[in-house]
Amino acid sequence: MNISSANVTLMIQYRDSFSKAATMNVIIVALGISINYINANLIQTFRKHQIFHMNPRYILFIHLVINDMILLTMFVLIQVLSYILFTLNVSLCIFLLLVAIQTNLNTPLNLAVMAVECYIAVCLPLRHVWICTKKRIYIAIGLIWVTSGLSFLPDLFVTLATEPHGFFHSRIFCLRETVFPNPILSKKRDISYIAFLLLVWFTLFYTYFRILFTAKAVATDAKKARNTVLLHGIQLILCMLTYVPHLVISGLTYLFPGGVPAIRFSVYVFIQIMPRLISPIIYGLRDKTFRKHLKRHLLCKMHNGSEP
Repeated sequence: MNISSANVTLMIQYRDSFSKAATMNVIIVALGISINYINANLIQTFRKHQIFHMNPRYILFIHLVINDMILLTMFVLIQVLSYILFTLNVSLCIFLLLVAIQTNLNTPLNLAVMAVECYIAVCLPLRHVWICTKKRIYIAIGLIWVTSGLSFLPDLFVTLATEPHGFFHSRIFCLRETVFPNPILSKKRDISYIAFLLLVWFTLFYTYFRILFTAKAVATDAKKARNTVLLHGIQLILCMLTYVPHLVISGLTYLFPGGVPAIRFSVYVFIQIMPRLISPIIYGLRDKTFRKHLKRHLLCKMHNGSEP
């Protein structure tokens, strides 16, 4: 099937009624603005208090927040433009997708690094100050971006080398499979996702169970540790689904062939937005120190806003 006929098929398959499209866009934009507003207050709280700048856990947390804000912005922008314009210029779509894919891949890797830092703090407390220095944390953040970039940049290079020049000036429905149509890239994507899954899941299972057992052994607040592990597990399961959305969509489409737009909307909201809603709760609001400074920041904003 050539590019033109493929796009016609996609346009028919993903076209939705105006009322449904408007409802979906309102939901997506409202969720995106709400979560980004919360995250913006978390960033402002981090920026204003020096106590957070030297703590590796808060540095990793705020990197996760910034990464989530970028991802949500790109996701909402792609969704809204796709509903309003339906087809986008290929070059613009590639740029939006590259940013979205990279930040999407960054999230599970960032959570894995946070798990390792937490493991060192609980299980190796005497070595934590030496291992988790500020410089090494920033190096780890740089490696997160490099690793996720190496995962998807081959898609761009192969597409640039194989597709005709006119393809990048055409308009298509903005999906990864339409922008990077080479079948080899689909196989490469599956292999790289499996590798990511194995690496991240092994890291998470090992660190969090060691943390849980250590917390019980030293008679600390085991209940709080179990709750934290449970919340982490929920978020990580949702984040791990970012590696297999095409499989989930394909399976649901096979079962419900007439509901493709609703399936894509539900899957991407569940995978892309829900984990970003949980992150501020787990790492921001449940942390006593961060919660205290965040409360002060919000009270100051309310006080300043109420002044004439």
